[in-house]
Amino acid sequence: MTSSREHSDRDGARRTAGYPFSAIVGHEQLMLALVLCAVHPGIGGVLVRGEKGTAKSTAVRALAALLPAGRLVELPVGATEDRIVGSLDLQKVLRDGETAFQPGLLAAAHLGVLYVDEVNLLHDHLVDVLLDAAAMGRVHIERDGVSHSHAAEFVLVGTMNPEEGELRPQLLDRFGLTVDVAASRDVTIRTEVVRRRLAYEKNPAAFAEAYADSDAELAEHIISARGKLQDVDLPDNELRRIASVCAAFDVDGMRADLVVARTAMAHAAWRGADEVTADDVRVAAELALPHRRRRDPFDEPGIEPEQLDQAMRDAEEAIGEPEPDPDPSPDPSGGGGTPNPSGDGPTSQAGQPGKSFRTKLLQVPGVGEGAAGRRSRARTASGRAVRVADDLGRGLHLVGTVFAAAPKQRERGRITGGLRLAGDDLRGAHREGREGNLVIFAVDASGSMAAKDRLAAVTGAVVSLLRDAYQRRDKVAVVSFRADDAQIVLPPTSSVDIAVRRLSGLRTGGRTPLAQGLLRAREVVLRERARDPHRRSLVVVLTDGRATGGTDATTRARIAAQLLAAEDAAVVVIDCESGIVRLGLAAELAKSCGAQYLQLGELSASAVAAAARTVA
Repeated sequence: MTSSREHSDRDGARRTAGYPFSAIVGHEQLMLALVLCAVHPGIGGVLVRGEKGTAKSTAVRALAALLPAGRLVELPVGATEDRIVGSLDLQKVLRDGETAFQPGLLAAAHLGVLYVDEVNLLHDHLVDVLLDAAAMGRVHIERDGVSHSHAAEFVLVGTMNPEEGELRPQLLDRFGLTVDVAASRDVTIRTEVVRRRLAYEKNPAAFAEAYADSDAELAEHIISARGKLQDVDLPDNELRRIASVCAAFDVDGMRADLVVARTAMAHAAWRGADEVTADDVRVAAELALPHRRRRDPFDEPGIEPEQLDQAMRDAEEAIGEPEPDPDPSPDPSGGGGTPNPSGDGPTSQAGQPGKSFRTKLLQVPGVGEGAAGRRSRARTASGRAVRVADDLGRGLHLVGTVFAAAPKQRERGRITGGLRLAGDDLRGAHREGREGNLVIFAVDASGSMAAKDRLAAVTGAVVSLLRDAYQRRDKVAVVSFRADDAQIVLPPTSSVDIAVRRLSGLRTGGRTPLAQGLLRAREVVLRERARDPHRRSLVVVLTDGRATGGTDATTRARIAAQLLAAEDAAVVVIDCESGIVRLGLAAELAKSCGAQYLQLGELSASAVAAAARTVA
């Protein structure tokens, strides 16, 4: 008979046994990228992009178990900068009168894995902090009267679902490697994935034991490759190959060349080789270059194998060329340096609907409390301190604390020495930063005059705003109304890829159900408010103001406009009416709901921005 203690031990083993790294099926490139960063953390981490349910988190946690320290630190999306880098230890300050530093998550991740799920939702400046630490292997803090530095060597892994929004190109470039993962379409692989997962869920301890030798061998292999890394030689011909391939893909800066070189050396060490070869360079380029080609949010990420093959073949010619003079003499002909053989600088074609323009900053008026972004003013956990608060919810206000304690020094018996503080002296800070907003375009797609112009204008405006939103962390939605109803053709999204695909398929023709369009826009506002109560909305209505279909359509449209305005959404009406005789219905619509009114010809970036700032 099995004892209760044996049952308890077995249950504990089941709870603690993680999924083995060597048991993962169908993600060879992901596993290789993780291993190479474990061999050489200086590569700068891995960004894993893919849909839900593709074992991203499983692979990261399994990797941590292979490393000597075996430490996995997970960073929550809502983490503050103090929590990440560390802060003043208030307990020691108040209790012992000592200035002391309280380490953060970066210190805890030293020699382990720092895992950031949904890294695309993390505030940009926090991503910068993580990437700086991963690249330098140290954290330097100068804040709150504390100067501190500590080692922070870790494998940085970020995971994200592209449908929830992209990272800015500047941040993409900072990640060493990227891997796109997707569920395999191969029936054999899918079958094996399910079989292994069910076996693991049935008995985690027994399943882990079955792969224990394989994982132990991988762990020893990583340690061996780390030790060998310093002895791996990178020949000049392979260094020239790396430079040639990076130049062929027109990547910005020199970070790509360095990352490819480090990755190639790590791959050579992983193979047990003493010298980098062309195969190592190819593997490194596949992992390090695809995301660095994406300068614009509408550029497709990735590199086709044929493109890489051609770049590798072209590099053979570069390898055979003589090294240039590192200190060339002035050109006797008086030329101004090396000419560009193509005569063209780097270009980016987007292939988007409508004619886009360069948009200026569009802001929702007032001060909000929405999700961190880079657009409208908002009260945030980070940013500049604008006034003192009684609570510490948004961080310590050092000057406010000192001023609160100063009048109490005599009654506390202070004659000389440092400031005597008590708990009730502590003051927090009201901070002001920027938030992201939701911009909803309500588009008249009916068959009335100038419908094509309206659609060209709105798709161009949305595309322009999306490009800007990519940088500013906005959401954008599009409502189209035509025939008998209105539909949400683009639900609130930060994913520019999905947005462009949806915009290119707008249908036109039929009557003008204006009331339904306004009510549908109101529905989007209410839905987003329920999902995120602090995200503020701006509704841009493009219409000639005519309402057809049903009885008293114009009156119903005005009532719908008033209902929309009652939801505290900033509204701008763009008048698309054309022709000699104009009825002025769009102007009346704007007046009925207190919206800003513009004509289609005024639909420029500066005009919309000015309108948004003036709407109360």
